[in-house]
Amino acid sequence: MIDPVSTTLINGLKELGLEVVYRPGISRDEVAAILPDFDILILRGRLRIDEELLRRGEKLKIIARAGTGLDNINVAKARERGIKVISAEGASTESVAELTICLMIAAARKIASVITNVREGKWIKEVGIELFGKVLGIVGLGRIGSRVAEIAKVLGMRVIAYDVANVREKAEKLGVEIVSSLHELLRRSDVVSLHVPLKEDTYHMISRQEFEVLKRGAIIVNTARGALIDTRELLRALNEWVVYAAGLDTLENEPPKYPWEFDLIKHPRVVITAHVGAQTYEAQERIALELIEKIRRELTSLRYLT
Repeated sequence: MIDPVSTTLINGLKELGLEVVYRPGISRDEVAAILPDFDILILRGRLRIDEELLRRGEKLKIIARAGTGLDNINVAKARERGIKVISAEGASTESVAELTICLMIAAARKIASVITNVREGKWIKEVGIELFGKVLGIVGLGRIGSRVAEIAKVLGMRVIAYDVANVREKAEKLGVEIVSSLHELLRRSDVVSLHVPLKEDTYHMISRQEFEVLKRGAIIVNTARGALIDTRELLRALNEWVVYAAGLDTLENEPPKYPWEFDLIKHPRVVITAHVGAQTYEAQERIALELIEKIRRELTSLRYLT
């Protein structure tokens, strides 16, 4: 059965006069075998498009990611080959921001442990903490980080942010204080929320050294990319109560495969979801519509469409 988002995408592309082949769950080898026949490749996050696959795409003009992150695509090599890489950057902003706040509250109130206890017949009244008056440190004040800041301020949180880009004008409009370094943010924040892409310089950006400077008893929330955090070090920090709790929508390996990852997801002070930040009907519909429009524009510029 085709999901509603794929249906919208397929119908929209057919209206542009394109022939569409829908292959959910296709393997890498199968992609490599058929790729030479296609002008456009649309994918989600499971498949990695590396230099080898790009060489197979002899006719490729467009690679479209049905989501936001492009870390599973070798964008530089694609551009070298004249392939346009597009994504639906803003389509899931609201959904991911809402989940971020959800995980923040759930971590603060130990919701995972409370739910487990109740289901096991244990009526234990866990004591959590409020977010009101706490300092939220946002790493990456882009679309999602900015929206999280807006919602957090409504909850009565004080918001600070760190970003390698110059976002001072945006921060001023949001009423957010910009700090000069990641370590300053970690030292001052009661809650830290990550909203940056996964790149070479952000891989394990939160690791042992960062946990050593983190404000003791802070909450960590990650709805961006799992590999931003060294999860083995996160587990250690939780066990040593350096980290009060964690709210995670993503892991470095999905599904988990290392022992410490299984220990992490079973930890009583960890609330974890299965990378569902963009999994709302509204966000998925926006993703499909945004990609259709971007593909239409690209094909028009290439004179494939009039």
